[in-house]
Amino acid sequence: MRDLNYALKQLCDRNRDGSHATQHDRARVLDLIASQLQEMGFRQMVVAGLKPKHVEGLVERWKAEGLAIGTIKNRMAELRWWAEKIGKQNVVARGNDQYGIDRRQYVTNINKARDLTAGDLAKITDPYSRLSLQLQAAFGLRREESIKIRPEWADRGDRLALKDTWTKGGRAREIPIRNEEQRRVLDEAKRFAGRGSLIPADKHYVEQLRRFEHQCAKAGIHRIHGHRHQYAQTRYRELTGWAAPAAGGPRSKELTTAQKLIDQEARLTISSELGHSREQILAIYVGR
Repeated sequence: MRDLNYALKQLCDRNRDGSHATQHDRARVLDLIASQLQEMGFRQMVVAGLKPKHVEGLVERWKAEGLAIGTIKNRMAELRWWAEKIGKQNVVARGNDQYGIDRRQYVTNINKARDLTAGDLAKITDPYSRLSLQLQAAFGLRREESIKIRPEWADRGDRLALKDTWTKGGRAREIPIRNEEQRRVLDEAKRFAGRGSLIPADKHYVEQLRRFEHQCAKAGIHRIHGHRHQYAQTRYRELTGWAAPAAGGPRSKELTTAQKLIDQEARLTISSELGHSREQILAIYVGR
């Protein structure tokens, strides 16, 4: 039995900070970290035994694996959570700079967009998960939003309304319904879910989240966040008239003064539709 994995699971069970999705992701990351620590030779480690050498060893491993800066930062956040819960906050430095972790880069101009194909959907056997994927692609929803959504309540005719309890950061928002595909997917979800959500009546959110993840993994569907990238790039072209930089369109420095105004307005609009409070984050989706 992997004692550290089990001990960290118990720590998560006793400290249910954040939303269900946050708790689920934290438990998954800490389980991975426990396994990696054991692979690195720390086989008799207990949950209260976290030390600076463990943190430094993990960071070096993650760097060697070539993980994205954002991924490493997310894992560091969970290490700090672990340290706080055992009363050893000083084990993990407050700033990531001390570990040589660079600032997150919001401008990548790497196209991470992903289409949801008929072939993908054919591999999904759970109808709840299938509709969640379709809503993600049609409206640029986050995973949690696409599972918790109550389609009938959300349909406002010309727009999709998202409750604050479904969204990251508790920020309610609205997304325009602009085309026949969005209307078709939403109507299908309404017929299927009735007045409920895309969580089966006999399951809790976390249970359906696990089923969703299992369905996607079994079907070989990875990088589902790419559906949000695809949504953002499609909207960018609609609003500006040209392709996003990440999709081969002109870079911001190549735009005329008039085009830059159109570009800025489009970025603000898409940021709002995706539920981001900072416009600069949109560069991850459409480039700069």
